Amino acid sequence: MLYVSLIAAFVASILLTPLVKRLAFRIGAVDAPNYRKVHARIMPRLGGLAIFLAFIIGVTILYSFLVHTKHGSNEALLAIIFGACIIVITGVIDDMREISAKAKMLGQLVAALIVVFVGGIEIEMVNLPFLGTLDFGLLSIPLTIIWIIGITNAINLIDGLDGLAAGVSTIALITIAVMAFILSNVFVLALAAILAVASLGFLFYNFHPAKIFMGDTGALFLGFMISVLALLGFKNITFVALIIPIIILGVPISDTFFAIVRRVRMKKKWSDPDKSHLHHRLLDMGFTHRQTVLIIYGIAVMFGLAAIIFSMAKVWGAILLVAVILTAIEIFVEVIGLAGKNYKPLLNFVRIFSK
Repeated sequence: MLYVSLIAAFVASILLTPLVKRLAFRIGAVDAPNYRKVHARIMPRLGGLAIFLAFIIGVTILYSFLVHTKHGSNEALLAIIFGACIIVITGVIDDMREISAKAKMLGQLVAALIVVFVGGIEIEMVNLPFLGTLDFGLLSIPLTIIWIIGITNAINLIDGLDGLAAGVSTIALITIAVMAFILSNVFVLALAAILAVASLGFLFYNFHPAKIFMGDTGALFLGFMISVLALLGFKNITFVALIIPIIILGVPISDTFFAIVRRVRMKKKWSDPDKSHLHHRLLDMGFTHRQTVLIIYGIAVMFGLAAIIFSMAKVWGAILLVAVILTAIEIFVEVIGLAGKNYKPLLNFVRIFSK
């Protein structure tokens, strides 16, 4: 049954995207070029609607099977879909009218609240190495909401090049599906796999040179779903399990984190847009549009593989791996100037120490 759902979602994504492209032009959901954009012509940007509809088709085919498994509940699935609908509606309105950041945040907050209070999905506790169990108590709900909104916006922030957000999201979803398979979590495996193939089908039209953008409809939807699936797959277990989704989402999380660092250092609002994200820096270094996207795909794959290795490591091995990953990220960030051209604390320390 899962294979049928995967094929249906993939084919639906391929067939629906051209129809959504026509709809985007008809309702004015288009993206005009400006100084921050890399495209030079007006582009339709409602593509995420095709991903969402393809996902719904795949899930509908599988629905009767999923609700009878012990790995998923009717309430959780309905809450996720209902929350996703709120996110997609928010994205469609933004793609048409470019609503304010506060209005978009309100839509994300409502969707997160639905997932938490209707679906019962939240981060409740974690077993810390050497310290025992940490119960979040009353903080579990706000922490869960912050996680969902944070990852939702992280995916949105990397949506700056043809095929970038869709490709990175697909890699993250495949990694989540693999981890769900290892943990025998059929519910998360099914949802992650269906969404991955729906996103992959859209990539046929979105990879450089793109014929359509996913817009906020797609970026917010994919970010929302990835955040929720990561919670469902790895909540309430160990410190190692808590770190896994963070590693899987290493590209959008690190790009978002250093964007905030960069803006704080430049005394700007953390929400102010700029042209210094990871993809912008790689383009400035002379890489082509397609090369930049493929490089970031490669980084996302390495994060995914690291997450899988991390899940199999012992405590000290996991700690060592995290240390290596963080050091590698810091060096990479300083080399390409992701946090600002003058931000090189580690490299400067190495130079001083080597003299």
